[in-house]
Amino acid sequence: MVDAARARKLADRIQRIVAEMLERRIKDPRLGFVTVTDARLTNDLRDATVFYTVFGTDEEKAGTAAALESAKGVIRSEVGRQTGLRHTPSLTFEADEVQANAQHIEDLLAQARQSDAEVARAAAGASPAGDADPYKAPREDEAESAE
Repeated sequence: MVDAARARKLADRIQRIVAEMLERRIKDPRLGFVTVTDARLTNDLRDATVFYTVFGTDEEKAGTAAALESAKGVIRSEVGRQTGLRHTPSLTFEADEVQANAQHIEDLLAQARQSDAEVARAAAGASPAGDADPYKAPREDEAESAE
């Protein structure tokens, strides 16, 4: 096993290498507007997962996934050359769903704000259902008879 800090540093290095390769060397027309968001490396340095986001339609996203899969060998050889590891980690590309999740959270927050506003409007003119002072104070005659 390798130190987790070393694995994290290598993952950051792999992220930069992959991003540079996609920007400069990979010329696949299916490759859309790709952003490499993260890379994670197992502690044994055998497998690397590269997370990416793509802007566009579902067809463009599928095309980008196919382009990344076909360029995996070239990218892996460049990762091995630049990192100098004895065993170059195998690469797995995964679409990062952070934007979709963030949009879903924003939608839920907007719904919560709307329902809070409706409750505030309904409570604006409301009065308490019971007494104005729900906490009962002991009556003077009860307090005197208890003595």
